[in-house]
Amino acid sequence: MQEQRKTLRGPSQAVLKAAKSMYNMLPILGGVMLLIGLVNTWVPKTLYTSIFSKNPLLDVFTGDVLGSILAGNPITSYILGGELLTQGVSLLAITAFIVAWVTVGIVQLPAEALILGKRFAITRIIISFGFAIIIAMITVLILGII
Repeated sequence: MQEQRKTLRGPSQAVLKAAKSMYNMLPILGGVMLLIGLVNTWVPKTLYTSIFSKNPLLDVFTGDVLGSILAGNPITSYILGGELLTQGVSLLAITAFIVAWVTVGIVQLPAEALILGKRFAITRIIISFGFAIIIAMITVLILGII
């Protein structure tokens, strides 16, 4: 007589799989958070101001690249953006920096590629990089109209 194996079906199986996946991702996510914290601590905030050239077109690209490489939380980016604005950096560059800082995050690429797949992660980063510039331009345009 064959022994039938009791298996879970339906939502309970999905919940167990999701919980197991989250548990397996914890070390990866923890490592990414630690790496972001180290980068934010080691890079002096005065470096950001010295990188911008006061050329709006070049600065929007610089802000996008800088925000993409470094990653952080929105609260920190608003404080940093305010400081850059008082230092004379253009609003276009700061907006591109903030959008890329929060959405792109190249620092997170290895973990994201491992969890979601390399092709998806790279595609998302490329699209987010491009849209950071577009969103910055639209935001500054709307603020100019208001």
